[in-house]
Amino acid sequence: MLRRVLVPLLAAVTMAAMAPAAVADPAPPSPAVDPFYTAPTSLAGAPGDVIRQRDVQLYAEPFRVFPAPVKAWQVVYRSTSATGTPNAVSGTVIVPPIPWTGAGARPIVAYAMGTQGLADNCAPSYHLRNGDEVEIAFIVQALLKGWAVAVTDYEGLGMPGTHTYAVGQSSGRALLDVARAAARVPEAGLSASAPVGAFGYSQGGQAAAAAGELQATYAPDVKLAGVSEGGVPSDLNVVAKSNDGGIGFGLVVGAATGLATAYPELPFTDILTARGKQLVETAKNSCVVGLVASAPFGRLKTLTTNPDVLNDPRWKVRLAENQLGNVKPAAPIYLYHGTVDELIPYSGAVALKNRYCAVGANIQWQPVPLAGHIVGVSVWGTTALNWLGDRMSGKPATPSC
Repeated sequence: MLRRVLVPLLAAVTMAAMAPAAVADPAPPSPAVDPFYTAPTSLAGAPGDVIRQRDVQLYAEPFRVFPAPVKAWQVVYRSTSATGTPNAVSGTVIVPPIPWTGAGARPIVAYAMGTQGLADNCAPSYHLRNGDEVEIAFIVQALLKGWAVAVTDYEGLGMPGTHTYAVGQSSGRALLDVARAAARVPEAGLSASAPVGAFGYSQGGQAAAAAGELQATYAPDVKLAGVSEGGVPSDLNVVAKSNDGGIGFGLVVGAATGLATAYPELPFTDILTARGKQLVETAKNSCVVGLVASAPFGRLKTLTTNPDVLNDPRWKVRLAENQLGNVKPAAPIYLYHGTVDELIPYSGAVALKNRYCAVGANIQWQPVPLAGHIVGVSVWGTTALNWLGDRMSGKPATPSC
């Protein structure tokens, strides 16, 4: 177990050490004042088309002394909202200095971050430049294997508008489209025929799972070789009920805000109490720590004039639409979950596994004994990433169903 914890940390240190020492660059401007993140004048074209791009320097440490020895581009690319309308999403494409000597084209990891928050300055593309992205260690591990990494910021995170947090239908599309966009950055030298692996945990696990289910119909051109998903909030009803009155209630507020943004017909903004309005405004302007700290032990019934808003027929339809495991993914799935996860109930993961089996998915299931939410990815993320590498190299998966 200690090795699984240390490997991600050592990988990040290794990447930093590969770079020559340098004077730290000025800190990048936050997305709110950076013209790169402004809304495009046109959304013409196809999903995955690059609307704009720029070379950037990334850092693997917060002091920004050692530039990461990689080639990286921030991109704004065309994607699709949960309701099917075109949108613009930002992200980052990263190519390591290591030549790819494996068979075929250099693989691409479509990387979906766990919860970052809802404010624009929570965007992963910003934190990767700033040197304080908390998931950098797993990105570094992928780069050290010679894989390219394409990281989505998700809808509304960095770009104008409210982030559609916890909405799998939008995040899954954004993840597939950042893989497309990576192959459309000419300087990156990546191929549209490259094997793609989707990787994510927590919110990222939801995005990766949704991408797996959407790929066959939304992005059949993406050569999805496997989906590695952990800590997945697969049924938002279950997650909301579990966290109502708990330490993670601020995440419920964020999820309700994200869903109401994605689906404007949902009754939410117009039925908020004064306390509800305050917490929603806080959520929209918070990154993950502030989001969690904003409303510990709160209850949803105190935020709206309807004490049982999730049972409104309009909410039930959209929550059901975002439940995962009802569509057979074409690619194999690796699903892992801590058995004592305090934020995303383990019972929900078991139910997701059972739904996958029922639809005939090729799924490998891995409980992580005695692991809570953060510990789950800390001790098992490297294994999940290695599993994805086997799929991208063409090795068959071992199903658990």
